[in-house]
Amino acid sequence: MKRLTIALAALLCCTATFAQGEGGISADMLSQIRKGYTASPADKAVRNALNAAALNTLAVNAENAAMIDTEFSDRVKTVGITDQKQSGRCWLFTGLNVLRASAIEKHNLGRFQFSQCYSFFYDQLEKANLFLQAIIDTRDLPIDDRKVDWLLSNPISDGGTFTGVANLVMKYGVVPADVMPESLIANSTSQMAAQLKTILRQDALKLRDICCDDDVQAAKVGMLSEIYRILCLAYGEPPVEFEWKGKTYTPQEFYAEMVGFDLNHDYVMLMNDPSREYYKTYEIEYDRHLYDGDNWLYLNLPVERIKEMAIASIKDGNAMYFSCDVGKFLDRKKGVADLDNFDYESLLGVQYTMDKKQRILTHASGSSHAMTLIAVDIKDDKPVKWMVENSWGESAGYKGNIIMTDEWFDEYMFRLVVERKYVPEDLVGYLDQEPVKLPAWDPMFLGEQ
Repeated sequence: MKRLTIALAALLCCTATFAQGEGGISADMLSQIRKGYTASPADKAVRNALNAAALNTLAVNAENAAMIDTEFSDRVKTVGITDQKQSGRCWLFTGLNVLRASAIEKHNLGRFQFSQCYSFFYDQLEKANLFLQAIIDTRDLPIDDRKVDWLLSNPISDGGTFTGVANLVMKYGVVPADVMPESLIANSTSQMAAQLKTILRQDALKLRDICCDDDVQAAKVGMLSEIYRILCLAYGEPPVEFEWKGKTYTPQEFYAEMVGFDLNHDYVMLMNDPSREYYKTYEIEYDRHLYDGDNWLYLNLPVERIKEMAIASIKDGNAMYFSCDVGKFLDRKKGVADLDNFDYESLLGVQYTMDKKQRILTHASGSSHAMTLIAVDIKDDKPVKWMVENSWGESAGYKGNIIMTDEWFDEYMFRLVVERKYVPEDLVGYLDQEPVKLPAWDPMFLGEQ
């Protein structure tokens, strides 16, 4: 009993010393902190309000309650809103919507969609191969190596970028939505993703134990066969050929006839990331969907230069892949993204002082969602607002779309994919420079969902 008392006293002494040590919150510091809170009548009113309503409801700026003007000077022709439902496939819906707009214009179609399920099937198969082959390539490294650790942390996902759309479409083609329709699991991918991650991680351990190159490749093929079987159960087996409007196509032939662009050459990705040097190209290692595909490559530019190309494309009737930090200052009911939608500063009595560069560096902002840029409103030769076609269904936002003020566009737009023909002559040379390679784990470069 005496030993227990001595041990307890020593523990209490150490605990007290730790709490009062340099860098901790001491009793004196806590006293000073408490004195800073006076519980003014305004604080009490906010406290009562926060106990009765959601923070974003209380922060709604009543002075900005009126609906924004919904007329646009320039707009791309589109037909129908898509719905990714409970999945992270916005990048795929957006990329296929861009191609759909082109197909509708080229062939004078009515409501039409490409099959997201078809492309997603091969996306998951290709990502499984990308992971397994990367594990093979790094199997001589220790398991706690940064690259191996990153691979095991990210074996597969349903997120992505336009690079994935380009690589998948050019390799596997496309099919109409009614040829390979959406499945229940395609509309809600999280449970299947969890199973695939577990399967791939245990396959990774097996591959790391195999020494012979021939044996390890044979093992990979067997593992991919198992993944293929599971994907067939979830999404159905993709067609090798199909009938559409009285004609037989392979998916590659259908793409060539309906769209025909070389997505890997005819399009370029632009980024507005003020935390990195402008007029430089960047490449992200392992940020691709196909092992034999392209890494994510982009040209970093000031936002004003990106707007030039966006406006040229819209005026020419061509929609674009667009990504942003969609959740910031978005009124989901109205479908309007406006810096004046919410006033958290007045509600909480604080000031938010970070600019776009600082928000990126501190992980306060980054691209989270891809949509299709379809409209701009220009007044006095300057854009005042933009509109994107979303993939959250027709009832979300403004008729399935989101309208963004130009000021919001400056702060929260990150990526845009445009046809190469809209790149001005003075920028073309930058596209061919040797890219700066960034690590796969760079937090700015997670795929859109």
